[in-house]
Amino acid sequence: MSEAWIIDHCRTPRGIGKKGKGSLADQHPQHLGATVLKAIAERNDLNTADVDDVIFGTSSQRGRQSGDLARMAALEAGYDIRSSGVTLDRFCGSGITSVNLAAMSIMSGTEDLVIGGGAEMMSVYGEEGAAMSPLMDNGNLVLREMHPQPHQGLCADAIATLEGIEREALDALALVSQQRAAHAIENGHFANSLVPVYSTDGTLALDHEEFPRPQTTAEALAELQPSFGALADYPLDEAGTTYRSLILKKYPGLDITHVHHAGNSSGVVDGAGAVLLASPEYAKANGLKPRARVRAMCNMGDCPTLMLNAPVPAARKVLDKAGLSVNDIDLFEINEAFAVVAEKFIRDLDLDRDKVNVNGGAMALGHPIGATGSLLIGTVLDELERRDQTLGLITMCAAGGMAPAIVIERI
Repeated sequence: MSEAWIIDHCRTPRGIGKKGKGSLADQHPQHLGATVLKAIAERNDLNTADVDDVIFGTSSQRGRQSGDLARMAALEAGYDIRSSGVTLDRFCGSGITSVNLAAMSIMSGTEDLVIGGGAEMMSVYGEEGAAMSPLMDNGNLVLREMHPQPHQGLCADAIATLEGIEREALDALALVSQQRAAHAIENGHFANSLVPVYSTDGTLALDHEEFPRPQTTAEALAELQPSFGALADYPLDEAGTTYRSLILKKYPGLDITHVHHAGNSSGVVDGAGAVLLASPEYAKANGLKPRARVRAMCNMGDCPTLMLNAPVPAARKVLDKAGLSVNDIDLFEINEAFAVVAEKFIRDLDLDRDKVNVNGGAMALGHPIGATGSLLIGTVLDELERRDQTLGLITMCAAGGMAPAIVIERI
């Protein structure tokens, strides 16, 4: 079986994902995708007719984000019409899955040059035709009885309650995320991969991270009110079903302590990223220098009701596939969907905190759902190079109780 080499990656800055507040909120989602596809082609002098496929993750494929965003973004980016495109949805895990599928197609010998990545504009959520996840639709009563799936924020609170993880620890992790992100930005750790977004009229839309709040303090975090208590008891139907009652179907008697808020949850942002992968044969024949190889990939499912607990078993599974131990990994990226996800990951795997999310995470930088995984893969690669280290593991929780994972090895 052939190897899959990572040649390059790039990403947009993340803009605040709210109309009237975010610098990217007036862009079209496919334009963000086209921005990174155009950049990665130019950076590597690609003959885009050779790009066998563009695989993008986009979680909310409704409204402006519908219609196979990958293909349309490639066309807008000026790619040869022979370069195909497909868009997938594994909720938050879509951006890792897109890269994993790109790697699989190369390793199988089916393709030679594939781009994995993703684009998501959370600023379009709530538009007509752009409803939130169907998880919020309780029309499927059969599935709801089998696997109640509540709001993810309430899942985070429930996990913290079950694990005995106190708010103070979650706020401390959120503060570290802000501090590390601020340090990374100030010292140019993202500069190699960040590409500015220009509007179609040529004016600059955004060239820097817009979401981080480097002025965050422990005192300010402590003053924030929990976000999901009222939502937990909002009636979802005429029978009085609530998100809390859905959790209690699986965990009767659980007295949920509400500990997550805007400061220790992932940020609502817009953004896109792309990862260029090639077979060794194509890379050598076309003068493409590899930066890393894909060592192993996996997918893992877990409890759909708690929803956010699959990253730990996914990490163990991908390490086993790679023939590695936790101690072999130089850098970990676990998406900070909520603070408890990262905190539980660190505790369960007994990780050195100085190896995890070293440039901050989604609590500071934001989480453009279907794009985030590809951004995290690129972040790890850049940091491995900066530190002259070798192995990185990237994973993230996804709705439905899933987690994809990948181990990359710097070349």
